[in-house]
Amino acid sequence: MTDMPGRALRTATSHSVTEIPGRARQAPVDLIRAGLAGLVGRPTRAILSALGIGIGVAAMVAVLGISTASHAKLNDQLKQLGTNLLTVGPGKDIFGGNAKLPKDAVGMVQRIGPVQTASAIGNVENANVYRNDKINRLASGNIKVTAVKLNLLGTISGHLAKGVWLNPATAHFPAVVLGAQAARQLGIDAPGVQVYLGGKWFTVVGILAPITLAPDLDWAAMVGWDIAGSALGFDGHPTTVYERSDNDSVADVRNVLAQSVNPENPSQVTVSRPSDALAAQLSADATFVQLFLGLGAIALLVGGVGVANTMVISVLERTPEIGLRRALGARRGQIRTQFLTEAILLSGLGGVFGIVLGLGVSTCYALISHWPPQLPWPALGLGLGAAVAAGAIAGWFPAARAAKLAPSTVLAAGQ
Repeated sequence: MTDMPGRALRTATSHSVTEIPGRARQAPVDLIRAGLAGLVGRPTRAILSALGIGIGVAAMVAVLGISTASHAKLNDQLKQLGTNLLTVGPGKDIFGGNAKLPKDAVGMVQRIGPVQTASAIGNVENANVYRNDKINRLASGNIKVTAVKLNLLGTISGHLAKGVWLNPATAHFPAVVLGAQAARQLGIDAPGVQVYLGGKWFTVVGILAPITLAPDLDWAAMVGWDIAGSALGFDGHPTTVYERSDNDSVADVRNVLAQSVNPENPSQVTVSRPSDALAAQLSADATFVQLFLGLGAIALLVGGVGVANTMVISVLERTPEIGLRRALGARRGQIRTQFLTEAILLSGLGGVFGIVLGLGVSTCYALISHWPPQLPWPALGLGLGAAVAAGAIAGWFPAARAAKLAPSTVLAAGQ
């Protein structure tokens, strides 16, 4: 009988020990709820901190989006204009002076097997263009008078904005086609008017749209090859020959162009590929993209500092809460994970805002620039990933600091 209370105590003790619940694990949903509760409780501070992250992400997404749209536009241009156009021009003679292409340079180029078409232009010396004969002769506006072959427009993939191109009839008469910039400089927006060209009156029959592969022609007043020789003193030597060939034969044609145009002095001939300028523009754009991405990364770093500051203040303000949770059995890892989750959610929300803002900026810029809007998928993943990473790094120290607080110290400080 005397042993009954002892047995009962032991039994009760053992029952009480076995019935005490173990330390519960927090489900991911609970962590997210706790993190959102921390953000909702301090909305102004959370919004300002997320805004810092969002600006950095928006800068990165906008830059990559604009770059993608720009590249798409240039690639479309290259596709439409073709990369098989080569130009032949005069180089230097042995004395360092300006050489001249032979008068029959176009015919020589056309004899090359893979060549599909060839055309030429020639600068007319000592001939200027004026809106009328009353203009000061020194105010020529840098407009060049250029003799052209009739098949030039098709060879360079040019287009007329207004009017008509030169034909076998008008090429023998005082008719002129103006480049886009030349027409703007002269204040002419429609054909049918006359200009004073080389001391004679010429009638404007057409105005060209801007020419991507031959931008020099935008500032030219183009007349027929024959009228240039008979009325303006043109010597008949082309200054630029344009040639198109099969895409697969461009390199081979390029290697023999100089020898074909001037067999006696091929070193006095220069050969270039206009589409290379567009390719170089793509490379230049890539350099600027890297620069702006660096600026976006700096903005993201500043935003990360703001998140870290917010989380440090949050830990200090919520000291009693941390102490109570630790006293109720929360482990250090759970406290650390809670505050780390809060920091990641804060940065993630800022990242989502930055992605939306960056896409809006890049889309608007593309539409204003008449580029095809592009959705830069890598930029979206990069932006969100960078935001989450910045939040995790920025929140680690405050979360670790909160986890190290002892329950007794925290509760005493909260009283």
